[in-house]
Amino acid sequence: MTTALASMIAAQPDVISALAAEPVTAADRLADGRRIWLIGTGTSLHAAELGASALETAGLDARAIAANRFTTPRPGDAAIVITHTGRTAHALRARQLVLDAGLPLVSITGPDVDWPDAVRTPVAEKSETYTVSYTAALTVLAGIAHRLGAPGLGPSKIQDTADAVRGVLADPGIDAIPIPARAMAIVGPGDWSVTAREAALKIREGARLLCEGFDPDRLLHGAAVPYGSADSLLALAPSDELTAGLAHAARVSGLGVFLLPAPGDGLLAQIPMTVRLQLLALRFARQRAQNADIAITGAWADHALWEAL
Repeated sequence: MTTALASMIAAQPDVISALAAEPVTAADRLADGRRIWLIGTGTSLHAAELGASALETAGLDARAIAANRFTTPRPGDAAIVITHTGRTAHALRARQLVLDAGLPLVSITGPDVDWPDAVRTPVAEKSETYTVSYTAALTVLAGIAHRLGAPGLGPSKIQDTADAVRGVLADPGIDAIPIPARAMAIVGPGDWSVTAREAALKIREGARLLCEGFDPDRLLHGAAVPYGSADSLLALAPSDELTAGLAHAARVSGLGVFLLPAPGDGLLAQIPMTVRLQLLALRFARQRAQNADIAITGAWADHALWEAL
């Protein structure tokens, strides 16, 4: 079980390297946008959030929004729609709204989607616990942000990221993190909170384990209350003062506490950490004898529900 997920995780360095070699000229369509919307659902929304943060470092007005909330684009807007499959209903509706308004559009999607506005990532997912399509989308977003003036995201930096991911695959550094008896919280400051939420989603999908991702403020303001000695806290970028304080409070409260230092900052730094946490989800899935390749089952897989998305 989970063989497809393992192969998808292992494919990521080569995918990142391949994308680094291709300038994202589609970004030029967005250059005159007064406001750039980054639109996605689920994992794609996490990519949108990190992409918006990267575009902001170029001095652009970039805003991430869930596809189901995108309703009324305005003149002067531009948009990036992220959909790994090209079939997500809300993403398709958002893309059509942008097209109907005649606004600049770039879609980031998989290899089987034939849209004129598409930047296609090279590998289609074989596991329902999505991994390679996410880091590929982040790599494309880094290329777009670089072309629009964001620092530190050029092709050589992307190649460095591919090498860093190879290092993570060789030595994940997660062996000391056990499966909690009940639940896990993952917390990280700033953009690391997005990676925390993405990691929690992979652990929930892959290992069928209760896991939640937080920024430090949300964890502090009430969300930490139900956690106790049967739970654990994983802190990303724990050098942040509030994150470190929460880790201490969790330890005093009897939680198992584990720390993963940040490998730098910015969008590209999220990718090696994301892969490390994907590997944690894979290990948890195997230890719990769960098939992460088929994440959505039973009534949750009802086709009518997914058509609504």
